[in-house]
Parts: sequence; structure tokens; C-alpha cells
Amino acid sequence: MAAENLKELLVEEIKDIYDAEKQLVKALPKMAKAAESNELRAAFEEHLEITRMHVERLEEVFKHFGMAARGKTCEGMKGLIEEGQEAIEEMEGSTLDAALIASAQKVEHYEIATYGTLATFAEVLDLDEVKDLLGQNLEEEKEADEKLTGLAGQVNPDAEEEGHEEGEGPMAMAGRKGNGASGRRSAPSRNRKR
Repeated sequence: MAAENLKELLVEEIKDIYDAEKQLVKALPKMAKAAESNELRAAFEEHLEITRMHVERLEEVFKHFGMAARGKTCEGMKGLIEEGQEAIEEMEGSTLDAALIASAQKVEHYEIATYGTLATFAEVLDLDEVKDLLGQNLEEEKEADEKLTGLAGQVNPDAEEEGHEEGEGPMAMAGRKGNGASGRRSAPSRNRKR
């Protein structure tokens, strides 16, 4: 259904972010399991609980509109999650952690943009309760992004060191770009310590 006014647009976008959050509830445990760093794993596990609260708040928003909570497929989130899944399949160690953080921050920025926009729509429509619920989600997404930035400061130097330890500087990596039909190397074995 095409929105004909701001309120209808708000409802359509809430359906979209509702589906996005539900997709994240499924994706975050996989990201946590794949993380090498205990701190990153804990951050994903913590954000899973926060994401479940976001789903509950969005269900409150649906109640405010007198509607059943029902999402519509969020293609943006679907693509971001697929990117993270590719990293899980193709990388390991601190490099994987760096890729997971990058993927998670893309997700956070998508959510920050969405919640900021929707809270503004609610404000224009004088829907104070809806604005407050969306604003709470927005603030928690900003906090998650800041936490990920802090973790990146720890993980990225480790990922940079991995290549040097294995004798794989930028030139060695560049020399492998032609390997395989897709230009990617095959995924390394997943013998990581837990």
C-alpha cells in the first residue's frame, strides 16, 4: 500500500523496522557465536536483549494505532545481515571480529537513521507516546554504536597484526585476488578456540 499522508508513511515505516528488528533477533546469536573476542560476543548477546525490548516497544506503537503488530519485509536489513553472514563464512580470528563490528555498525547506522526519522514524523503528528517509544530505541541504538566503536579500537589492531604474523602483508593479499572463479579465496577451516 502506498502511503497517502505522513501518518500512513509512519505506519508503513514502523512495519519495516519491526521486521528489521525481528531479523536481528535471529541474526545476533549467530554473530555472537562467530565472534572470537569475548567482549564482542558479550556485546552481541547484550544487544540481543536490547533488540527484544525494541520489538516490544514497537508492539506498543502498533497498539497505539489499534493495529496488530505485523511487519513487512525489510530488504535493507536483509542485505546487511547477508553481508555479515558472508564474513562469518569467509573469515576467522580478529579479522572476522573486525568484519562483524563493521557489519554491526552498518546495522546500527541504518537503525539510527530510521528511528530518528520516525521519531520526527511522530513529533510532527503530535504523537508524543509514539515519539517517546521510538526515541528510546533511537538512544539505545546510538549507545550500541558507541560501544562497537570502542570494541573496534581493540579489535582492529589485532586484525592488522594477524596478516603480519602469517606473512600476509598487503602484497601477498593482492597476489591472491585472482584465485578462484569469484576472485575470493576459499574459506579457511574454522578451527578456532572458544
